[in-house]
Amino acid sequence: MGRPKTQTDRRLTLVAAAESMIAKRGLAGVTLRDVANEAGMSSSALLYYYPGLKELLDDVQKKAVERFCTQRAASVAAIADPRVRLKTMLESGLPTDPDDQLCRLLLELGAYSRSDASYAARHITLFERQVAIYVGILEAGAATGIFKLNAASEVIARSLVVLEDGLGLHLVNVVPAVDHASAMAILTGYAELATGCSLR
Repeated sequence: MGRPKTQTDRRLTLVAAAESMIAKRGLAGVTLRDVANEAGMSSSALLYYYPGLKELLDDVQKKAVERFCTQRAASVAAIADPRVRLKTMLESGLPTDPDDQLCRLLLELGAYSRSDASYAARHITLFERQVAIYVGILEAGAATGIFKLNAASEVIARSLVVLEDGLGLHLVNVVPAVDHASAMAILTGYAELATGCSLR
């Protein structure tokens, strides 16, 4: 029974190594040999666990999507006040700095969704799960009278996630067009307009 656990552990090691290499070199600069070296194994050993780079990156994306969505949901789960929940959710949606590995990873892998249906499907899942969290917060705030929504909750939620994605791309660029404080101000400003509620 030890072998499956070893295989699982090795796969997790390879996923972590791939994440590290993407953070260092960008997705376009990563090869199987790079990942194998980072994981401390030979390229032929890596091919025992993954037949190619695409299959390895599939696992990297699955785990990154799950980790990001789980973290965002957990950050607001225990907060009762919709105003504080919304503010916390906004803060969790942007890269903390250009070296934010998880956000950079998701943005890099998102590029594959333009040409690969499986990546596109997971990218949609990432989007919809974040939208669902926002919808829950917005509707709870509206139900208690704290928020006065200026559009349907789903429209506002989708707009917030799209804003996060666009601002996030700028924040992880080598030369960012906006800094984190400015990006948060833009995102918060829209949320305040959409909910009729001060969040600052």
